[in-house]
Amino acid sequence: MGRAIPIENVYYLFCYAWDRFREGATIGVSQVASPKLFDLFSSVLLRGVNRLVRRGLDRGYTETQEDLPAVRGRIVLSETIRRNLLMFGRANCRFDDLSYDVLHNRIIKATLARLLNIDELDSRLRHELFQSRRLFANVSDVSLSSALFRRVQLSRNNANYDLLIKICELIHWALLPHEQGAGTKFSDPLKDERLMASVFEVFVRNFYKVEQRAFSVKSETIQWDAAALTSESAQYLPAMRTDVTLRSNERTIVIDTKYYPEALTENFGQKKIRSDHLYQLYAYLKNIKSPVGLPEGILLYPTTSEPLDLAFIVSGHKIRVVTLQLDQPWQKIHAELCSLLTSA
Repeated sequence: MGRAIPIENVYYLFCYAWDRFREGATIGVSQVASPKLFDLFSSVLLRGVNRLVRRGLDRGYTETQEDLPAVRGRIVLSETIRRNLLMFGRANCRFDDLSYDVLHNRIIKATLARLLNIDELDSRLRHELFQSRRLFANVSDVSLSSALFRRVQLSRNNANYDLLIKICELIHWALLPHEQGAGTKFSDPLKDERLMASVFEVFVRNFYKVEQRAFSVKSETIQWDAAALTSESAQYLPAMRTDVTLRSNERTIVIDTKYYPEALTENFGQKKIRSDHLYQLYAYLKNIKSPVGLPEGILLYPTTSEPLDLAFIVSGHKIRVVTLQLDQPWQKIHAELCSLLTSA
């Protein structure tokens, strides 16, 4: 994609995509000197953990089974009789205990441990990670897996864990075994085009949900303006779903996001708009219902190369092809996205 995207901008992209920008922005990242993403996410996780510790780590009830001199909870008769515990004045009991050993604390502890295995990790961060992991001494060790993250259930009382668990999940995805068999390496998420295409789409949608009030914002399913001649034909029509649809009393705007290294394609030395992208957006505009005039369309590409802003009228529909410069200061990215609606 050309020049490197500042790691602060990468972090904000993910925070918006996670719908946690307000919370994420309070964890300052502009002071992170290292250009390495694993140093950035290590730093963010550490700062988040320090906040949790100051507020008090979350606790929950976990089921415990122990031999006790006094009854607590329910007696496990089979175990008590089998081991003849009553002769020794004890009983095997099963009870709920309020403990720090809950799943979200286990995941954070395991992520801190995995980050320590990165060979290139900043030495200062390594020391801080080691110290932070010791704060979870009463928390069980677990092996991270995608299934484990799906089991996390947070409530309003512990919602401050949500951003950190998402960061832990991204770190889990990015950490791979080192080729030499010792330690781990960090896979740059920016190089995964499928992941970043999804992140960029949700980032743009959530940005407009948070940063403006003139439009309602959502992703919409569009019904084809078509009549199937047979019942069998109907099921073969492809689905149409917008990345971002903005609606107000005056305008309907469809934004189609594309995560491509280059916004334009080149044929015989001549740069052109990617035809399949333009056809797709045009299909959306021709089929979407708009009670306030002809809908407008925007093809939006992230880039770190030359800016692009093209405008057309196609069958009455205003269409723009625009790039968003991700290597500029975040304040300018914010301003460009906001102005995109006012000047569309």
